[in-house]
Amino acid sequence: MEYITTPFGYLMKFCYNVFTNYALAIIVFTLLTKVILFPVAVWTHKNSIKLIKIQPQLNELKIKYFGEKDIISEKQLELYKKEKYHPLMGMVPMIIQIFLLICVIQIIYNPLTYILSFDKSTISQLITSVCNDFALDADSNSIQLSVVKAIQEGFALSGFEEYIAKIQALDMSFFGFDLSATPFSVGGKMLVVPFITGGSALLLSLFQNKANPLQAEQSKANTLFTNAVSVGISLVLGGFVPAGIGLYWICSNLFTMLQQVILNVIINPKKSIDYEHLNKTKEELKKLESIGTENSKENAKRSKADYKKFFSVANKHLVFYSEKSGFYKYYEKLIDYITAHSNVIIHYVTSDPDDRIFYIAEENDKIKPYYIDEKRLITLFMKMDADIVVMTMPDLEKFHYKRSYVKKDIEYIYAFHYLLSTHMVLNKGALDHYDTIFCISDFQIPEIRKQEELYHTREKNLVVAGYPLLETLYESYKASEQIDNETKTILIAPSWQEDNILDTCIDSLLDKLLGKGYNVIVRPHPEYMKRYQPRMNEIVKRYEEYNGNDLTFELDFSGNSSIYNSDILVTDWSGIAFEFSYVTLKPSIFIDTPMKVNNKDYEEIGIEPLEIKLRSEIGKRYNPDDLSSLWDDIQHMIEHKDDYSDRIEEIRNKYVSNFGTSSEVEGKYIIRQLIDKQKNGGK
Repeated sequence: MEYITTPFGYLMKFCYNVFTNYALAIIVFTLLTKVILFPVAVWTHKNSIKLIKIQPQLNELKIKYFGEKDIISEKQLELYKKEKYHPLMGMVPMIIQIFLLICVIQIIYNPLTYILSFDKSTISQLITSVCNDFALDADSNSIQLSVVKAIQEGFALSGFEEYIAKIQALDMSFFGFDLSATPFSVGGKMLVVPFITGGSALLLSLFQNKANPLQAEQSKANTLFTNAVSVGISLVLGGFVPAGIGLYWICSNLFTMLQQVILNVIINPKKSIDYEHLNKTKEELKKLESIGTENSKENAKRSKADYKKFFSVANKHLVFYSEKSGFYKYYEKLIDYITAHSNVIIHYVTSDPDDRIFYIAEENDKIKPYYIDEKRLITLFMKMDADIVVMTMPDLEKFHYKRSYVKKDIEYIYAFHYLLSTHMVLNKGALDHYDTIFCISDFQIPEIRKQEELYHTREKNLVVAGYPLLETLYESYKASEQIDNETKTILIAPSWQEDNILDTCIDSLLDKLLGKGYNVIVRPHPEYMKRYQPRMNEIVKRYEEYNGNDLTFELDFSGNSSIYNSDILVTDWSGIAFEFSYVTLKPSIFIDTPMKVNNKDYEEIGIEPLEIKLRSEIGKRYNPDDLSSLWDDIQHMIEHKDDYSDRIEEIRNKYVSNFGTSSEVEGKYIIRQLIDKQKNGGK
């Protein structure tokens, strides 16, 4: 600390020599440090404004990818890089303040060294003499202050007259307050000091909440926490250290307020920040975040209890993880097979407190469900102790959720929740840390093997299983009443990704379809309604004169009858087209809105993704800017749907393996693996 403090000691000594007043030296020293470090303050101020300026974009990212924390983090870093914003710059003022405070503490505690500049030998002799007479601890932090006090109170020491004269001239009082005294030790009127120190911190906090562009955008909870911490630290500084340090802190707080005023004049935040746009995105995000928070306290208790219950169970062999209730459908037939053909207990972890699994488990004692919130889920994954974990969530190990640190030989199985390729929709390397992949069909094998070869990742166990959900949908469709619509029905079912049909060409699309004698149903993606309900409301309002006649907006997603009873489906890049066509054997229409591409390097795999390849095989594709032939083509496709049925069935059988027995393939594999692990002692 001596090397770090020395330059600031010279500055304090300079101030004292100029003004020959200890208190004034501290005040001027504080002001000079603000002046010297003003360029850093300007840089930090600009960085803060830059963050608030891009905050609307950050809010839009959080809205667009709501609930997908890993993607949000990735996109946020990309935005920071693009805008040249430095996240760690926000810590610079705090680091500088702590750094300066430590130096000031050293200077105030050691006036003989830093203000009077006595040599080490003289200081040592003075300390030894005073300690011998007063029985003081020479290693105490405040020993130099004790020496000053003893000499000023008349302690005589021959041979040091010149030094004693300088010490006696060092007036450490300020308006009747002893700046060398520790308020909580001496008591009396000195107890006013910590309250003034804390008051200055509170005043600064309240001022910054209005004047500092970054602090002004904090949430109320963060503001209250910051204020409380600041005042608390200030009370400690004002009470447990010499009052001279408290004076520095008070002046620093007051000068920071003046500095903020100057910064706002030089670089006015209001000229750079679109507050109207900012507030609009904040409100949209707030609405999303408020969904499902009514029972947050109860859910937190429930998650804590389920977390303990999960780890209280020894010898967990099989765990399924579900992101939310809607994901059970991907596991349903597999779980049914395992529970029907084995005694294996299934431990089902879900992040949805209202997951239907809790109701299903009431009827099936082989299923043990657990609700684990996202915070505890990170730790749960780290401490996972099962033999096999089945998941539909890609990017294991890439972001928050890691492979177990406790049990290294867990077999992690990835089950697809879509019917298509592996290298465009998924992030790059999304499957790298899985041990086994339940493939939809053979077409995924070269895709995965090529990625392993290209990126030098370990070879995974690829099980050609199929897609159980498709069988569930097909069985449900066959069991339902097959309606031959007297008035043909066109279903428009877009994705919720950026630039989908609803956001790009819904008006031109409806212009081609309405008033032609067909029923048109618009069924937005549930996620679109959740995130962008105001947009959907605007669309509904524009077409209120049609609604209920030949146009219906289906905003209730409790049933699927409209999907499978429609004569043709129109979508963009939603996987619903393949489920619709594979189940009903009816064709689909694809609007070529911008593709959903999570792996920008997908072309280096050298294999055309199935979601592109099949668009022209199970139906037709259209440029959203040229829909001139759309109506005629739809008429022809509906009237000649049998021409597509055989072709679509052939495509389905080619690209979906084991249709009708996929859950059996998956179930037998898992049961066999568990038996082998038991035979090999869990390895």
